[in-house]
Amino acid sequence: MNSTLQDVKKQGRVLLTEIEAKQVIKDAGIKIVETRLAKSQKEAVDISVETGFPVVLKIASPDITHKTDAGGVKVGLKNAAEVKKAYAEIMASVRRKYPEAKIDGVSVQSMARPGIEIIIGMFKDAQFGPVIMFGLGGIFVEVLKDVSFRLIPILKRDADEMIKEIKGYSLLNGYRGQAPAHIPSLVDVLLKVSALVEKTPDIKEIDLNPVFAYKDSALAVDARIVLE
Repeated sequence: MNSTLQDVKKQGRVLLTEIEAKQVIKDAGIKIVETRLAKSQKEAVDISVETGFPVVLKIASPDITHKTDAGGVKVGLKNAAEVKKAYAEIMASVRRKYPEAKIDGVSVQSMARPGIEIIIGMFKDAQFGPVIMFGLGGIFVEVLKDVSFRLIPILKRDADEMIKEIKGYSLLNGYRGQAPAHIPSLVDVLLKVSALVEKTPDIKEIDLNPVFAYKDSALAVDARIVLE
């Protein structure tokens, strides 16, 4: 088992922190935004300078799932002064709304350049076992429920079919002058998620949302993992 997952299990937790989840995804060979933990305001500024602006700050706490609702997310921070202010505002908001929460600090990551928003997920079906999901992110998944499913493990052929059978497939092909998505990169992410789950039966849920699809690659921006 992945060493990060072993540590989480030892602590008796089932929900991975953002940084832990991203490490597991990175270890699986999937490109994901580099994210580091800052335990103080000064560390947040130092990491932001090293990472390069603009950056995103998010509360890092095993007790807080919905970070935005807690006032725990600040995006598009363009300099050290904005990072300092954002850190203070995040801490004040979270401590007010979740006074009992254990706070590790904040995660710091660079702002990924926008691409076509994709969601790739996995869950355990009571009858059929692990299922992998693919769809366009944002309104497409929330409102139109435009997603495809397959049982894990999948082959390259299955991944290709999953991508092609969603209604929004034309958007991946360069709709109205947009750059087309690099389909082989999306196939690669699907296959690597399938392989990770096959190798690690303790995983109950994976949520990569969003994954940005570019004309030459794909990049996961956020990750959530739940264990059995």
